Formats: sequence, structure tokens, C-alpha cells
Amino acid sequence: MSLDFDTLTSMRKHHPAWRLLVADHAPLIINFLNRVYIRTNVRNLSQSELVSKLEDELFYLRETEGEERYPRPAADYLEEWAQNEKGWLRKFYPQGSDEPAFDITSATEKAIGWLESLVARSFVGTESRLMMVFELLRQMVEGAEADPEKRIAELKKKQQELEQEIERIKNGSLSRLSDTALRDRIQQVESTARELLRDFREVEHNFRRLDKAVRERIATWDGRKGELLEEILSERDAIADSDQGMSFQAFWNFLMSSSRQAELSAMLEQVLELQAIQELELDPRLKRIHYDWLEAGSHTQRTVAKLSHQLRRYLDDKAYLENRRIIDILQQIQGSALDLRQNQPKGTFMEVNEAAATITLPFERPMYSPPVKPIIAAEVVEADSSSISTEVLFDQFVVDRLQLERQIKGLLRSHDQVSLREIIQAYPLQQGLAELVTYLSIAAESRTALFDEEQPETILWQEEDGSKKCGTIPRIIFSR
Repeated sequence: MSLDFDTLTSMRKHHPAWRLLVADHAPLIINFLNRVYIRTNVRNLSQSELVSKLEDELFYLRETEGEERYPRPAADYLEEWAQNEKGWLRKFYPQGSDEPAFDITSATEKAIGWLESLVARSFVGTESRLMMVFELLRQMVEGAEADPEKRIAELKKKQQELEQEIERIKNGSLSRLSDTALRDRIQQVESTARELLRDFREVEHNFRRLDKAVRERIATWDGRKGELLEEILSERDAIADSDQGMSFQAFWNFLMSSSRQAELSAMLEQVLELQAIQELELDPRLKRIHYDWLEAGSHTQRTVAKLSHQLRRYLDDKAYLENRRIIDILQQIQGSALDLRQNQPKGTFMEVNEAAATITLPFERPMYSPPVKPIIAAEVVEADSSSISTEVLFDQFVVDRLQLERQIKGLLRSHDQVSLREIIQAYPLQQGLAELVTYLSIAAESRTALFDEEQPETILWQEEDGSKKCGTIPRIIFSR
């Protein structure tokens, strides 16, 4: 985008981030929203909880700055920040709740991120960014190469370099990164991790904007249902097939891999224990940044799921309206026929499309078949209950749900997350399918369990009679 005079003038008047930076209470707004939302990676807060936090903040500022500085109630400030002309907070009603909730907008997070970049840093690394540029360019050149011979030659070159490195290590020449190089790279990791977390809110905003456009189009559509569905689905496919949609899906698939998460957790823990890294004042959330990514990605996925839910409701409403319209037409025909029964109009009042009547011979109709009446004996014979075993009535079993929950919590004490397949490997199914269904019920009701429809898993168990059974379910991951 060209930053010409007209564009900058328009942005100064309309862009929420720019208006936030020049607002009268900008220090209060930015400090409060950054502390409540960004530092803790919270995606939404209820109105009562947010009002309570802002009241505490205002009480402290009134004690230090004076009562006249912030005279209005906290609820009034929140309503003002959520107005369309401000655009710093998003007010909405969560599904199944009558109390409104608030979340910061993408523009607000961009303004806070820009202010963070203004803070002077004691150490500014450049080597890691230069190496990252070289590595990205190398990946693009190698990935775009279509000649197999050149690809093989490049791989052999890498193989030769690795073999030379192995020989140098065997000969005792082990090169390590200096403390400066380590600090340079960890700063780049921290910056990229926070930018990636900030981008999630913008991706979610784009999907939510599509959801809003779909709702508005459905509310004002008066044409054929098929045409509207075709237009909406084509836009949804365009979003999924766009660069942003494909990049987000690739990132989500990579993040949902339990092996990748375990590898990332191990590397972060190992790096943060280095003496050179501990001397820096890093964000404490960096150690668990991938879980913040997972939480932010879940919100984005739920926003995308709202599109499908909205289309389902639209189809149900349209089917009901069409059925009602058919009933109204039939009632109108019946009413017109009753009016004409006593007062038949003169002349031609109805036309027949065909020139002759259609003749149906009597014997073409099916013959009448009387219904068969069953004969029920009135005598009641008492059964001999001496040979009936009643043990079957008492041979019932109940799945202990609390025991299954204790098994999940026991594994989560030693792991940050664990999949359902790993739980069943540690605690095999004793009651077959009923126990597996109970696990699914626990996951559906848990707020920390995630369902990955893209990667199904096969669960095996053995019945009491020795037969082996299996079932395919979506991957389920329980988090601590």
C-alpha cells in the first residue's frame, strides 16, 4: 500500500490503531488491555469480570492522579471503547450465554505491538535475521527447482558438508555458538513467537468478517436458495484455498502433531536452561508459547465452524418457510373452491390444457383386497418359570467415569498433553466399546480436550470372549 498524503489522512481519521495512539486516555487503555489480554493470552472476558478489573485499575489511578482524572464508571469506558467509531474492543455474546463478553481487536494488538518495538533494547541482534533471510531464500530456490539432476547435486553437496562436519567432530574440532550468537537467536525466536501469536487475532478477524458478510447476505436474500448457497460456498472455498487459508491450515496441522509439540517443548526447555539465555529478561510465557498458539488457533477454528452452523440454520429456516408457503397456497385453493360452490360464475372460468379427457378403464384399477384380521387366542397360558435363569438380569456392568478421569489426570501430571490413544495404551480398555464411549463423553465435556478431525486414529481392544475389535475415531488430545 502506498503511504501517500490522502491515504495517511484517511488512516488518521478512520484506522482504530491510529485513533488509539492519539486518544486522550491512551496510556490507560493500552496499559489495561495489554495487561489483561495480551500478557495472559486471554481471548475473551465476560462483562462483569472485565468491569471488575477496570474498576480496580481506575481506583488505583484515582488515588494517584486525582478523582477528576477518570470520573466515569468502568462500564461506560468499556462501552465507549467497543463503539464502532473507536473499534478497540469487540463486544459479542458467546454461544449459550446471556452476558456479553469483550475481546480486543486486531488493530488494538497491532498498536500495542508497535509501541513495544519503540522500547530501547540493550542488545539488538542482526546475525540471526541475516541467516534467516539466507535460509528462506535457499529453501525457495531449492523448492522451485524442477530439474531432478540439480536437486540431486544439491543434496549430495549437503551430504558432503555433513560428512565433513562429522569428521571434524571426530577429530576433536567441535564448534559451539558464542554467548552473543545465542542471545541473538533467542531474541529472534521471542520476537517471531509473539508476532505469530499476534497474527492469530488478525486471521480470526478476517474469518469473522466473512461470517458477518454471510449473515447479512442471508438476512437480505430474496432469490433462489441454491444460488445463495453456491455463492456462499464458493467464497468459503476461496478463503480456504487462499494463501492465508492454506498457510493457516498447514500451520494448524503442524501444531496438532503431538510429536512436533513434544520436540518443541524439549528444545525450548533445553535452550532456556543455557546460562547465556538466563541472563536475558525474556518473557516467561516463551516456555509455553506453543500452548498459547494452540489456544489462539482453537478460537480461529471455532470462528470458521460458525459458517457451517449458519448455513445449517439457513437451510432449516428455508425448508420451514417453503413448506408453510405450500400450505398457504392449498388453503387459498380450498377457500376459492368453497366460494364458487354456491355462486358459480357464468361463462368460461377455467381452462383445460389438454384437448380431450384422459380415460381410465375400470379394470385398470387394482382389485380391492380386504385387510387380514389376526385371530388372537383369549386363553392365557401360564409359563413354567422353573427353567428360566434370572442371573442375566443381574449380569450388568457400569463404567466408572471417575476412574477414567483419574487415569487421564494421572498421565497429565507427567506430560503437558496426552492423546486418547496413549491413555488406552497405558490403561487398556476393560469394558470394550462402553468404556471408549465414556472417554469420548469426557473429552466432549472437557474445555482442555481438542478433536482433530483431519488425523483419525484406530483404537484396538479385546472382548471378554477373546475376540478383538477396533474403531476409528478423530484424534483426541487432553491438555494439562
